[in-house]
Amino acid sequence: MKKAGRPIIPRKTIYRLSIYLRCLARLRENAINTVSSEALAQAAGVKPTQLRKDLAYFGAFGTRGLGYEVNALSKRISDELGTSSLQPVILVGVGNLGLALLSYRGFEKEGFEIVAAFDAAPKRKRDKQIHLPIWGMEKLKNFVHEKNVKMAILSVPAAAAQTVANELMAAGIMGILNFSPIVLAVPEDVMVNNVNLAIELENLSYFIQG
Repeated sequence: MKKAGRPIIPRKTIYRLSIYLRCLARLRENAINTVSSEALAQAAGVKPTQLRKDLAYFGAFGTRGLGYEVNALSKRISDELGTSSLQPVILVGVGNLGLALLSYRGFEKEGFEIVAAFDAAPKRKRDKQIHLPIWGMEKLKNFVHEKNVKMAILSVPAAAAQTVANELMAAGIMGILNFSPIVLAVPEDVMVNNVNLAIELENLSYFIQG
């Protein structure tokens, strides 16, 4: 859902903004304070005209002959993406994939914090130890309300995915990162990003055919 006062930005542009943000982070790590549109576009794998068009949604940026100020542009993009402060996220479905996601320590660096994990069998013995407790699904709604969580990672079996997604939406979740191999039915004001590894591999398979 678009918030009042914010420009309508195409979804592909939002994706590229995330790429620009990571390129800018690498520049900061190397103590580079300014970058030209040509250099930033090359690092992001896009054309300079596309980069300038994407950034134009926020107004005028950059100085002719000097380029973009790295810290200022990073902050502007972070503010637009909502990652200037840690965003709380819950994970539902603590199988092998869920455990791997919970063990990944890079989310906080990118502005996200998995604050809780939920599963239909929270007491089931798992192969890997994690720092977060695993709660039963009956606690999900109250937790989401109390912590004002708006995003969830869904990594449950396909047969349960739509039912669990319905629970998430009923609890107030507005964004779902879906690792389950089905297309979820959601209303227009709920955003779903699907991560299907098999489809991605099929796509690569096509391009490597001799």
